[in-house]
Amino acid sequence: MAWDVAVTLEDRPGTLAAMGEALGNAGINIDGVCGMAGGGEGAIHILVADGNAAREALTAAGISSGEPREVLAIACEDRPGELGRLAAKAAAAGANVDLVYVTMDQRVVFGVDDLSLVGDAFGGG
Repeated sequence: MAWDVAVTLEDRPGTLAAMGEALGNAGINIDGVCGMAGGGEGAIHILVADGNAAREALTAAGISSGEPREVLAIACEDRPGELGRLAAKAAAAGANVDLVYVTMDQRVVFGVDDLSLVGDAFGGG
């Protein structure tokens, strides 16, 4: 099972480091990450094995985060068309993808509106 946690950081030097250190000090590995800054804030998504533990570590460090969300983390090939192939499977199952990023170990992370729709399409994620 994979969990995505949305984190909001102030857009200034050191906040990303503080997030990484808070999670590392709590023994939480970041399996994937994406983010961008705008309007004075950084919007970060992290993929972790235990979303509740990550949120607790972030809260203890004074870092704002949302509720952990179960997501699909699908092994993928590094080849043209792979994202389209995987997204088409989600679409064929009737799920809307509203979050996507790639992990460090070559998985595509999909946040979808209804995980129950895609279980068969991806073998449980």
